Amino acid sequence: MTETGLIRAVSRRGFLKGAAGAVVAHSAVGRAQETASRAVAKRTLAYVGTYTGAVGAGSNGEGIYLFAMNETTGELTDRRLVAKTPDPSWIAIHPLKKYLYAVNEVSDYNGNSGSVSAFAIAADGDLTALNVVSSGGAGPCYLSIDAAGKFAYVANYAGGTVAALPILGDGRLGGASATQRDAGKLGAAQATDAPRGSFAVSGHDAPHAHMILPDLHGRFVLATDLGQDAIYVYRVDASTGAVHFGDGVEGARLPTGDGPRHIAFSSNGKWLYSIQEESSTIAVYRYEPSTGKLAALQTVSALPNGFAGTSYAAEILVSADGRFLYATNRLHDTIAAFSIGADGRLQWIGEVSTMGDYPGQMRIDPNGNFLYACNRKSDSITCFQIHRETGSLLFTGQYTGVGSPGSLTFLT
Repeated sequence: MTETGLIRAVSRRGFLKGAAGAVVAHSAVGRAQETASRAVAKRTLAYVGTYTGAVGAGSNGEGIYLFAMNETTGELTDRRLVAKTPDPSWIAIHPLKKYLYAVNEVSDYNGNSGSVSAFAIAADGDLTALNVVSSGGAGPCYLSIDAAGKFAYVANYAGGTVAALPILGDGRLGGASATQRDAGKLGAAQATDAPRGSFAVSGHDAPHAHMILPDLHGRFVLATDLGQDAIYVYRVDASTGAVHFGDGVEGARLPTGDGPRHIAFSSNGKWLYSIQEESSTIAVYRYEPSTGKLAALQTVSALPNGFAGTSYAAEILVSADGRFLYATNRLHDTIAAFSIGADGRLQWIGEVSTMGDYPGQMRIDPNGNFLYACNRKSDSITCFQIHRETGSLLFTGQYTGVGSPGSLTFLT
C-alpha cells in the first residue's frame, strides 16, 4: 500500500467503502498477530474511564476498566472492571505511577458539586479507593497532574470553575486549595468560524471551564472556557507549586462562539494548540514560557476543505516526537492529521474514519506506534497504526468493546 493510501477522507456516507478497506488491514494485522503469538509479546497496562448510567442511555460504562496492550499488535485484551465509580469520564496517573485520579462528572456530590476520586495502583494494576473530594464545581470534565505530583487541577464544565486539589503524601486528595470562576463576557450562540450550514451550538449560555493544563516548565497553568471563548493563564508559585488564580496574565480570546475545548503544547513547549468545539478549528499560538503570554500565529480547520454541515471538534493530541498533531471530529467521526512545521504551524495531511461513533479522547501508546480513539456512542475503542515518517494513520481492524469510553491512559 502506498503512503497516500494510508490515510484518506472517509465520511459517514463513505463508511462502507472504508470498512471494505479495513478488511484488508485486518488481514494484515491478523498475520502480525499470528507472528506475535509465537513469541512472548511485551504488554503495557491501559486504563479506560467511562460514562456510567442506564444501559442504552448513552452512558453504558460501569466505572474504570483495565486492559493489557500488546506492544507488537496494539491489541487491547483482558478487560476487567477495577473500580466502580460514577462517571469517571477523565482519568490521569500520578508521576510516581502509584496513584490514579478520576473526575466524577456529576453535579450532585454534597449537594451541587462534582467530585474527584483517588485510587492506589497495585502491582497487577488493580485499584484501591483512597478517598473522594469535591471537585470545586459541578460537572468536572477534565483533570491534570502537575509534573511534581503536588496538585491535581480540575475543570468543572457545568459549574464554570477550575480548582487546584493538593495531593497528600499517601496519594489521597485534599480539599480544593484554590478555585476560580471565570467572569468574562459570554460568546455568541453561533460560531464565527463554523462551516457553512453548521448547527453546532453547545455551551455559550454560561461560563464552561473545559480543560486545565500545567505548562511544560511548571510556571503557569492554562485553562479554557468554552462559554467565554477564552484561554486563561495563571501563575504558579515556584516554591510551593500552588497556583494563584488571582494572579493571571494575558491569555487569548477566540472568535466569538467558536468555543475553545482542549489545548495541547508542542513537545518543545514553544507553541500551544487550541481546538474549538463549535467552529471545528485549531488555533496555533506562540507560547512564551517565561511570561505565559500567547501570540496568535495561525488558524486552520479540523475538517476537510469544502466541508459543509455540523460537526463538533473534541480532542487534540501532539505526537511524542513533536512532528504531528491529531484532532477528533464528532458527527463527522474522523481523525484529522497535520504535520507540525519548524515554526509550529500546521499543514494538513489527511483524515481517517474512526470506525466508530462520536469520537472524543485519543491517546498514543508509550512507544508511539498506535493511536487509540474512544468512540463514546458506539461503545468501542478503535486502534490505528501510526506511520512514523508521514504521520498518517491506518486502521488495524481492532475494535475493543467498552461501554461509553471517555478517556484512556497508559501505565508506563
